[in-house]
Amino acid sequence: FGLFFYLAGVWRLTRRGDRWPLYRTVLWTLGIVLLFWVTSGPINAYQDYLFSVHMLGHMLLSMAIPALLVAGAPVTLAARAIHKRDDGTRGGREWILWAVHTPLSRILTNPFVAAGLFIGSLWAFYYTDLFRWSLYDHLGHEWMIAHFLITGYLFALTLIGIDPVPWRLPYAGRLLLLIGVMAMHAFFGVAMMMQTGLMVAEWFGSMGRTWGPSPLEDQYIGGGLAWSVGEIPTLILAITVAIQWSRSDARDQKRSDRHADRTDDAELEAYN
Repeated sequence: FGLFFYLAGVWRLTRRGDRWPLYRTVLWTLGIVLLFWVTSGPINAYQDYLFSVHMLGHMLLSMAIPALLVAGAPVTLAARAIHKRDDGTRGGREWILWAVHTPLSRILTNPFVAAGLFIGSLWAFYYTDLFRWSLYDHLGHEWMIAHFLITGYLFALTLIGIDPVPWRLPYAGRLLLLIGVMAMHAFFGVAMMMQTGLMVAEWFGSMGRTWGPSPLEDQYIGGGLAWSVGEIPTLILAITVAIQWSRSDARDQKRSDRHADRTDDAELEAYN
């Protein structure tokens, strides 16, 4: 459904002569396909047996997939593609924009709240019974997928998104916030690698698996994946923020130059 409605929106814009960046369509499509593969492919099949595979899926769900989906700018596309109602009723466009400006949305899209949810839920999930719940109960498994996808999406949205949010940090603040989250994320991976006890031992340690690494070795591999593989999407986010910062400065300079041309440098003359 996410792929169908997105492509339908792009088709509607193209049909009426508006342009929509091709790369955003490609990134959204890649994000949806990757989400389908993670939740329905080999990672989903083996994550109940290998903690390392589970951690790989977690990193993709919370970091790689959200970054791709945010880059697709679905809210901006919907606002442009869905017809605006003039009869006082609410259609799809009106409900989407209403949701963007609700008090709850203002809280969740605050950069510090989004970062806190992103990194805090990582520690809370693995060091409480939430991890056990996701293994024993299918509802817990579905909750895990939705939670990490949403928290990752909110965090990526505050950093690189163009969809409307009530408030965003300046680019320097975004980079500083991202560096802090990277440090906490790396610390989580190292802490898991140094752990001598087995997480959910009655599950991973008692299934009688005779293939692959031992449960404790596999947990060590999982911590290494959280530390190394998890930093790759974060580095890509940092590069994206830096590029957006550079382009923003270039646009501001061009706007200033055009204003100076229109006014014949009136401000500069007044200053002199």
